[in-house]
Amino acid sequence: MEIFLIKALQLILCFSILILLHEGGHFFFAKLFGVRVEKFCLFFDPWKSWKLFSWRGTDYHLGWLPLGGYVKISGMIDESLDTEQLKQPIQPWEFRAKPAWQRLLIMVGGVLVNFILALVIYAMILFTWGDTYVPIEKMDKGFKYNAAAQQLGFRDGDIPLRTEKKTFDRFDANLYRDISNASTVTVLRDGHEQNIALPGDLNLLDMLKSDPPFIAVLSPAVIDSVTAGGPAEKAGIKNGDRLLALNGIALSTWNEFNPRMADLRSSIATYREDGNQKMADSLSHITAVVLHAGQTRPDTVQARLDADGMIGIIMHNPYADYPQVTRKYGFFESFPAGVTYGWDVLRGYVDDLKYLFSADGAKSVGSVGTIGSLFPATWDWQRFWELTAFISLMLAFMNILPIPALDGGHVLFLLYEVITRRKPSEKFMERAQIFGMWFILALMALALFNDAMRFIF
Repeated sequence: MEIFLIKALQLILCFSILILLHEGGHFFFAKLFGVRVEKFCLFFDPWKSWKLFSWRGTDYHLGWLPLGGYVKISGMIDESLDTEQLKQPIQPWEFRAKPAWQRLLIMVGGVLVNFILALVIYAMILFTWGDTYVPIEKMDKGFKYNAAAQQLGFRDGDIPLRTEKKTFDRFDANLYRDISNASTVTVLRDGHEQNIALPGDLNLLDMLKSDPPFIAVLSPAVIDSVTAGGPAEKAGIKNGDRLLALNGIALSTWNEFNPRMADLRSSIATYREDGNQKMADSLSHITAVVLHAGQTRPDTVQARLDADGMIGIIMHNPYADYPQVTRKYGFFESFPAGVTYGWDVLRGYVDDLKYLFSADGAKSVGSVGTIGSLFPATWDWQRFWELTAFISLMLAFMNILPIPALDGGHVLFLLYEVITRRKPSEKFMERAQIFGMWFILALMALALFNDAMRFIF
């Protein structure tokens, strides 16, 4: 429960900041051009909201549904679909009375603020914490590759160095993306560089969701610690021991051990569901070969997995074996670095959207539950601000898409007006708004459904 509350509080704080500033962008330009803002609402308020105060002709409200917010601008067809005022004569303080360029700035104000905010946050992250990572060329134990990667020419132990477009400096999600788009990847193998030819259009989604992973840090099977009173401790396994085999099958890395244990737990669960407790108990008794720390001869031990199919060992963190480097940024130096970093994040996000139109991509769409799960279980300000910046970029891009009911839909119609010098009819705008709202509601329903399926299964 505590973890849920910490994640929920981070999510609500993140959304509050982004919604306030996004709607504040619309509000700022509306006030700048003398347009009346009737209502400013933090969070959505179907059926119920709480009026906080009024100031200079604007009522400030707090809604109960933390999925967004809005500003109600006089003389504009928006989410409220209030068309009564549009039947009255145009007033000078209304949105519809202003020239197209002013209306355009009012509509892009929220997106502009979200985009600038993300870049500023990234700059301040670099200024405050710097950029800490493990240089990939220092990861001399190399990497572990799954069968699909090995069919392409990768070998266990290879260290990826660069593609024809980019040199790698660290192992992260960007490395996956760069490999998926690469025609050639250069790796360091046994001290020599080797070029691996690739098709240039690998499916990134398949690479990320594959189990075992397409590429993972090669992690020697050294035991960091054992659970007190667990099966491993009872079998005589100690901190610092190395696993050499499991049930007669040799292994040398956690990359091999973890999928074998996962398969074993799955088989045990299947037999239990089928009522074959004898077979489940038989599989729960395992034989492991370990090399005790400081010893030269291996030892064979017997252990019985606990009720959850766990042996009670914690793997050694492979990153602990490699030196970290931290690049520090001065205050003014951090801004161009933040812009570069933010632009790379946005470009990667936009590039990945092409997978949204696949079956697996549609299943990956998520709402509040998915976003909330990204936040850490303990309060970490650096991670909080990193996620806030990323979500701000995501909101900026999604809102500028030319979909009616989103800012981008209004921008599209305004550009049409600027080019053709003709306004779309109010009836057309009303119907477009309704269509856009239904489309967005359908997308939200899909996201909520996916969240529910992840929670259930």
